[in-house]
Amino acid sequence: MQQPQRVCFMLQVKPEKLEEYKHRHKNVWPEMLDALRAAGWSNYSLFLKEDGTLVGYLETNNFPAALAAMSTREINTRWQLTMAEFFIGGDQAKADQQMRPLEEIFHLD
Repeated sequence: MQQPQRVCFMLQVKPEKLEEYKHRHKNVWPEMLDALRAAGWSNYSLFLKEDGTLVGYLETNNFPAALAAMSTREINTRWQLTMAEFFIGGDQAKADQQMRPLEEIFHLD
């Protein structure tokens, strides 16, 4: 059985938008959650520093394929449009288009 790929990425949330960003993630649309799971995203977590640094982590069999699968879903297009205002650089690209995996240099197991 193939081990899932662990993916970690960082984005930057506008400091003045932190509280609203956190609030929106307490109420992620059920259809969006279903789409992420169907596209192969699992163990997906977001961590937020007080300065707006956002660290995301997920596991998937193939990150480029998981991103591509989400890009075809209408629910993702709507979600990304509603979330673009929260990110520095969000006017140029949707947050999911800004995700660049960090190099994993150590894993305990």
